Amino acid sequence: MEIRLLRYFVAVAETRHFGRAAERLHMAQPPLSQAIRQLEAELGAPLFSRTTRRVDLTEAGQAFYADALRILRSLDDSARRVRRIAGGSHGLLRIGLTGSAAYEQLPRLARLVKDELPGVALEIHSEMLTPAQEAALLDGSIDLGLLRPPTREDAISHRTVAAEPLVAALPAQHPLAGETSLRVADLRAEDFVMYSASSVVNDAVVRSCLAAGFYPNRAHEVGETSILLALVAAELGIALVPGSVRAMALTGVVFVPLVEPEVVRLALAWRTGDDSPLLRNLLSTLDEHAVFDDEEHREDHRN
Repeated sequence: MEIRLLRYFVAVAETRHFGRAAERLHMAQPPLSQAIRQLEAELGAPLFSRTTRRVDLTEAGQAFYADALRILRSLDDSARRVRRIAGGSHGLLRIGLTGSAAYEQLPRLARLVKDELPGVALEIHSEMLTPAQEAALLDGSIDLGLLRPPTREDAISHRTVAAEPLVAALPAQHPLAGETSLRVADLRAEDFVMYSASSVVNDAVVRSCLAAGFYPNRAHEVGETSILLALVAAELGIALVPGSVRAMALTGVVFVPLVEPEVVRLALAWRTGDDSPLLRNLLSTLDEHAVFDDEEHREDHRN
């Protein structure tokens, strides 16, 4: 059954007049009458009772009218959804993120999506270190990543959203917890709590310690930032973490700034060449709200 026949039928049912229905449909009356006869023949039942003065729905026509409206509304809704998806204003974005990105950048990103792209739903995959996010981006299991560059794959593009200095996370009772700042060399004799897998933060911690003349003693290795801080609170070691972790207030942990700290970047990453309208729309929205570090973006292009 052709969709146009349903639209013709609804026009006649609502006007109860073939001439007015034809005007509404911007067509001549004879083709409209012929189309309604075709529809009735396909259904095997009369839909209208016709007289020289009136056009009324038959009982079968009344039942079919309700079904026709439901079908047409469903088709119209589907068409609108397709247009919204094609326009990048509706759909699902799966985002992976490092544990520390959850404290400052994820709330900021989520609020922007809610306010500016209300038809976009976010599916969050948390506590993913950069290598895991790279793999997930490449196999298509996430669409975006909040990760820490550098990335190891040319097939992944990224733009910086934050440059965070490392800070020292110390047990509240630690002798150095009251200091206004520390040098990494002050932590030479400490046990360190570090991430269990290869990560950009681990690499930055090791570089910081080597620059201070020692290699960190890895007393404990964990997979999640929340567990890392819990071990610090339990006085099982100290840690060097990105500054955004300070947003995760935890009883028993004190954060102390470092003198001339190593800086780690946080970036939004996606598959190079991904032409999704939804992704393009999101990146454009983030640009408009100055989420990206433009100077860093220009430097990436120069390199």
